[in-house]
Amino acid sequence: MTAAGPAPGGGTRYHAALDTRWDYLLPSGGVLMTVALRAAVAELADGDLRLVSATTMFCAPIYPGPLAADVVVLRRGRAAAQVRIALRNTYQPGYESKASEGLEVVATFCRERSGPDVVGARPPRVPGPTEAADARDGHPGNPYARYPFYRHLDVRLADAARPWQPDFAAGPAADARWLRYRVPQRDAAGRLDPLALPPLADTMPGALVRAIGPGDYRFYAPSLDLTLHVLADTEREWLLACARVRRARAGWATGEIELWDDAGQLVAMGTQAMFIQGVAGQPPTVDAAGS
Repeated sequence: MTAAGPAPGGGTRYHAALDTRWDYLLPSGGVLMTVALRAAVAELADGDLRLVSATTMFCAPIYPGPLAADVVVLRRGRAAAQVRIALRNTYQPGYESKASEGLEVVATFCRERSGPDVVGARPPRVPGPTEAADARDGHPGNPYARYPFYRHLDVRLADAARPWQPDFAAGPAADARWLRYRVPQRDAAGRLDPLALPPLADTMPGALVRAIGPGDYRFYAPSLDLTLHVLADTEREWLLACARVRRARAGWATGEIELWDDAGQLVAMGTQAMFIQGVAGQPPTVDAAGS
């Protein structure tokens, strides 16, 4: 679904296509980031180079349909390679002349080298994926049933609210959910494919929903950017997505996320700026720092 193949005639352009099965309102920004990174991997054509970090700037909406990814290798050294990818729709009239539209990714890939092995964080104490409650409860307002994106995932609520339920109450600007791809995403070595991590990292707005709590205010939060750092390989399927929103003001918010496997290893971490678009009610003033 997120594969990127070379364009006819070769060169550094790659083609891909997405249908609506990866949508929220539009295709997940994390999924689009994965498409761009797959084009970069195809261009590098070096299995020893592993994704270390990537930052995506979302410059214009991208719609389901055919996509073009233009790849520029900025650096190809003995230890690392750095790549820039521009991804856009290909079917919109006049789009060829708007080179800045779509999204831009800058990514770093590295070879493994000798160095220190330091653990500087511990996972939160929450119920494991087999003990945590299933996010799908049959309620007609449940977003996990409504959005096509979540049809690809099993979701367990380790420490997260259910805003669609009548007992929903405001809480901290943070949540924790276990996520697992229903179709395992594996690389050639049998590990969790690191290029499958961006869609899981692009799930931070739920922390803001929990902080705001019940009321008539409704919003959606398209991504302005998304940065991901890949810290470790894992063969596990379940990842704990721990999201926090540090601040929201003036129509935007900043979030961060950690992805832990169910063996207690920190696999990845990310940050994101979100554009807050209100669709109903008045935006509240909330202090959730002490929750």
